[in-house]
Amino acid sequence: MVRLTKQEREEFVSSAKSFKLKEDLRHLSDNRYNPFVINGDVNVDAFVKFLTEYSYFINHACKPFQKISDKIAKF
Repeated sequence: MVRLTKQEREEFVSSAKSFKLKEDLRHLSDNRYNPFVINGDVNVDAFVKFLTEYSYFINHACKPFQKISDKIAKF
């Protein structure tokens, strides 16, 4: 584990008290973009399309479909 020097510790404390830093982080949080949420609802089709294309991009081999044999599936 790395120990912080006194100067580094003071920098962390001063930046934690910084109003400007808190304001900037709040602004980033308010304006972040999630491509899978549209009007407050999760767009499942876009998410599945992303996962499919990402799987293709990383050259992941598809697994064959296996039918679920249980009549009652409890999660």
